[in-house]
Amino acid sequence: MNVVFDFGAVLFTWRPVDIVTEVFPQRAASPEQARQLAAALFGHEDWFDFDRGLVAVDALVERSAKRLALDHDTLHALVSGIGERLRPMNDTLAVFAALREKRDTQDGVRGLYFLSNMPEPYARWLERKHDFLQQFDGGIFSGDVYLSKPDARIYEALQTRYDLNPAHTLFIDDLAANIDAAKALGWKGIHFTSARQLADDLLREHGL
Repeated sequence: MNVVFDFGAVLFTWRPVDIVTEVFPQRAASPEQARQLAAALFGHEDWFDFDRGLVAVDALVERSAKRLALDHDTLHALVSGIGERLRPMNDTLAVFAALREKRDTQDGVRGLYFLSNMPEPYARWLERKHDFLQQFDGGIFSGDVYLSKPDARIYEALQTRYDLNPAHTLFIDDLAANIDAAKALGWKGIHFTSARQLADDLLREHGL
C-alpha cells in the first residue's frame, strides 16, 4: 500500500481560530467571533489562490486587509510568520515512523508520500526546518503546481508523478471533502481526527 499524508492538522499543527484570537484579540473577542474571522480569512477564495500559488503574500495581505478591515502590517506579520506556527504533531509522527519502518522492511507499505495544500513560502520553510520530510518518497505542495485539493487534478498529478496504483493508495486527511475526492479516483481514504484513531483505522481497515 502507498500511504499519502496531508500536512496541516495531520502532521503539522494548524489552528486558525487560535491564530486570529492571538493576533486580533479585539476582532476575535468571543469564540464565535474568532471562528467567523478565521473562516473569513483562511476560508476565502483569496487564501485558496495563495494556496495554489496564484497570489503572492503582499497581494493576499492587501486584499484581505481591505476586505476585512484589518491592520495591514499586523496581518502581513501574521501571514509571513505562519510557517513558524506549523509545528510537528509528535503523536502523528509516531504513526508515520511506524509506517516508515514497515516501508523499509517491506511489510505492507510500498511508499510514503504527501499531498498538501501549502503555499510556496510555507512549503520551503518546512523543507528547510524539518529533516524528516526527506523520509518521504515524494510529494506535492499545492503552491508548486498551481492546484489544490479537492481538485481531482492535484491527486492525478501525484498519481502520475510517482506511478501510484489508485487501488493501492491510501490518503489521510483531516477534511472529509478531500478524502471524498481521493475516493472518487479509486483511492482508499482515512478521515483523520486523531493519531490514536489513525493508528486504529490503519490496523483495523488496512492491516498496517
